[in-house]
Amino acid sequence: MDLPRIFTIRESNHRIHNPFTPGKLAALGQALRLASGSGEMLCTWARDHQVTGTGVDISTVFTEQARARAAELGVADRVTFAHDDASGYVADEPVDLVACIGATWIGGGLPGTVELLSSSLRPGGLMLVGEPYWRREVPDQQTARACLAQDAEDFLLLPELVEQFGDLGYDVVEMVLADQDSWDRYQAAQWLNLRRWLDDNPDDELAATVRAELTTEPVRYTRYQRASTSAGEFSH
Repeated sequence: MDLPRIFTIRESNHRIHNPFTPGKLAALGQALRLASGSGEMLCTWARDHQVTGTGVDISTVFTEQARARAAELGVADRVTFAHDDASGYVADEPVDLVACIGATWIGGGLPGTVELLSSSLRPGGLMLVGEPYWRREVPDQQTARACLAQDAEDFLLLPELVEQFGDLGYDVVEMVLADQDSWDRYQAAQWLNLRRWLDDNPDDELAATVRAELTTEPVRYTRYQRASTSAGEFSH
């Protein structure tokens, strides 16, 4: 059980595995009045807000990075990281906050993920969900697929996304959004990781796949996902 290698190569030097900058992550912690991927959110919130918690990730690489980050920040006694499939993970005891940022595939989409997270949440607790949304109507299926969606219906416009939480029986009480700079930093950092990996591993079996991705991804991103050019870009 693990992520395909291409994912860990693409985001090998990422501490935050979604389009959030450290500033936005800090703002989110402050917004939730708290005064996994690679564990940056849990580790920094343990340091800054004295939380305790468990992070769950399917990647062995990212789980080890998270444990190292906890040791680096001096919070290894406050947080733990489990290499596990989050789609079946339920906490041993109800917790105050459950979170899934940019990975609602663990529940087969937003409704299923909300149901899964609720299994670990105490009454009156907070649920933190990061979900992509369309910034404007998608003109065609080609644009949807170029934005990494199988179908235009895979994501919602922001008002409809907010409304869906109400339909699921939850109140939206806070919102911190990724912006264009957040997406640029997230995406462009992947290209540098790919380039450096190719330099170090020219004969690896994945070299051709990485080479093809590095050739196409900058063009795809700037043509379809950036707000300045795209009719179908998405955000968190």
